[in-house]
Amino acid sequence: MYDPTRLAALVAVAEAGSITRAAQRLGYTVPALSQQLAKLEREAGTALLVRHHRGARLTGAGEVLVTTARRVLDEMERARHELAQLAGLSGGRLRLGTFTTAGMHLLPPALTAFRRAHPDVELTVAGYEPPLGIAAVAAGEVDVALTHAYEPAAAVAVPASVAQEPVLVEELVLVTAPGHALTAGTAGAARLPLGELAGQPLISMAPTHPPRQGVESALARVGATPSVLVSTPSYVLVCALVSAGLGVAVVPEMVARMSATPVGVRRLEPGDLRRTISMVHRADETNPAVDGFRALLRGAFGRTGA
Repeated sequence: MYDPTRLAALVAVAEAGSITRAAQRLGYTVPALSQQLAKLEREAGTALLVRHHRGARLTGAGEVLVTTARRVLDEMERARHELAQLAGLSGGRLRLGTFTTAGMHLLPPALTAFRRAHPDVELTVAGYEPPLGIAAVAAGEVDVALTHAYEPAAAVAVPASVAQEPVLVEELVLVTAPGHALTAGTAGAARLPLGELAGQPLISMAPTHPPRQGVESALARVGATPSVLVSTPSYVLVCALVSAGLGVAVVPEMVARMSATPVGVRRLEPGDLRRTISMVHRADETNPAVDGFRALLRGAFGRTGA
């Protein structure tokens, strides 16, 4: 049985054309590599190399053994890679889809932990506003996607090939400009009945965006008056407009707490306006990288925001 290390040494010499250059490539000293080659020749029972002043060349027996050695080393590397993937996700790739809020606030700490545990996994991240991430997973464009659904809202159809797992449920809360009467002082400590938004100038968040339509309808029913219509799903813009005093808004609690612009925050009564963030993946595929990421995200954010 030939030692794989010595087979790799012979292949390196065949490719480099010189024991000296092969030693440099492998990180060996020339004497150490020469010893490995001498042992391999003893194992083979014949000369494998002819040394000359310009380097070394293979004998006929060396050519035969190098051909076999390459196949053996390739198979061993493939096996090593597959076993490493199963044991520690060393290699492979993970293609993620995300929407803006999750990409800003959920993914960075999760991916930092994933990268620390599995540094050799190739990561790619693409943006998909919900529910487009579900279709991207079903089509094989990404391996796992973060998506969301609002309450109240019509249910989003999920293909049978896609599995969906909730990771975070959060209430929608009121945001106002700092110092606003509805959120300032002791008023901000108690829940605000939804009906108290009647007549308030509302920054309407994507009024034609399907995931938000149920929420927009609930706000319209209590008499909140649209002041500014934000026609694209951008909570960063909504909070900036609120902070500038152009109106109030109802946004997910995570958005409110992590707003880049200062806002006042107050919970609503009843607390039945919600957003559920889920991860979706193909149900019929086994992917160690996806499984590892799902477990990590489940452990970090598998809780309710209520």
